Amino acid sequence: MNSKVAVLGAGSWGTAFSIVLADGGNDVSLWARREEAAVSINERRENSDYLPGIELPPAVSATHDPEQALAGADVVVLGVPSQSLRDNLPDFLPYVQPGAVFVSLAKGIELGSLKRMSQVVGEVADVGPERIAVISGPNLAKEIARREPAASVVACEDEDVATMLQQRCHSPAFRPYTSVDVLGCEMGGAYKNVVALCVGMAVGLGFGDNTTASLITRGLAETARLAMNQGANPLTLMGLAGLGDLVATCSSPLSRNRTFGEKLGQGMTTEEIYASTRQVAEGAKSCSSIRALAESADVDAPIAYAVDEVVNGRMTTSDMMAAFINRDPKAEIG
Repeated sequence: MNSKVAVLGAGSWGTAFSIVLADGGNDVSLWARREEAAVSINERRENSDYLPGIELPPAVSATHDPEQALAGADVVVLGVPSQSLRDNLPDFLPYVQPGAVFVSLAKGIELGSLKRMSQVVGEVADVGPERIAVISGPNLAKEIARREPAASVVACEDEDVATMLQQRCHSPAFRPYTSVDVLGCEMGGAYKNVVALCVGMAVGLGFGDNTTASLITRGLAETARLAMNQGANPLTLMGLAGLGDLVATCSSPLSRNRTFGEKLGQGMTTEEIYASTRQVAEGAKSCSSIRALAESADVDAPIAYAVDEVVNGRMTTSDMMAAFINRDPKAEIG
């Protein structure tokens, strides 16, 4: 008998990861916020709102009922946006099976509390770190859903749990690696969205590969600086959840954060971009919390600072690029 996984959130990444889990041999119950979305997914066998044209495996079924989604599931995958996780999680908790493992797909730092998603889950669900995992890597949803080869990191402080989850989501097209550095994976995943916004702004302004490569590289240095300050393993930031995710998100037109940044670079306001899309660009929310986290730790974070200023309308994208060049010169390392 197949094991059951509940995936809470039928957006593009939640749906794509449901395909991975089904291909890995699990029965997947995909919870959709809107009842009509669940009905449509079951009838059409595709998520026409987010991943049109991609057929879902028979092992994936959708529901609007959280009790039905969670019944018998020993793994609970959280695919809701980072800034709404705290509000959404209590609605699910009464139906979560005893001992079930939570897996966070969201990449962000919570506004106000400055907590990572694993910390929010631990606090709200009152569970220990051995029952909380995160998945992070170069995983653009549309490519994952099309079963293009990809790798990722499954991180949990309990290595046995990470290995169990690795086995559950290992499929012919998806290769997961394990890690115990939850903090490093989460910091890499959250920060890369902010860097991708910055890269997108540069592209929107008409700049080329030298500019974007410089921003990606300095963005990685900035990410590592803050993550290591918080206690991350620096090698994590060189791996799939750091450099890998950063390159994919900054380089691909499929990236919501890079696309959001491009529109800012082309002169649109944050409000205009929000009004034009139903997709969530996590970096547009998390840039403020990452900046605040860096400031509280006294860590230099010029990209997070500048992106926050632009997203909130206090700086233009042209002024941002000029400010980067005009910063005081210094050594690259040290």
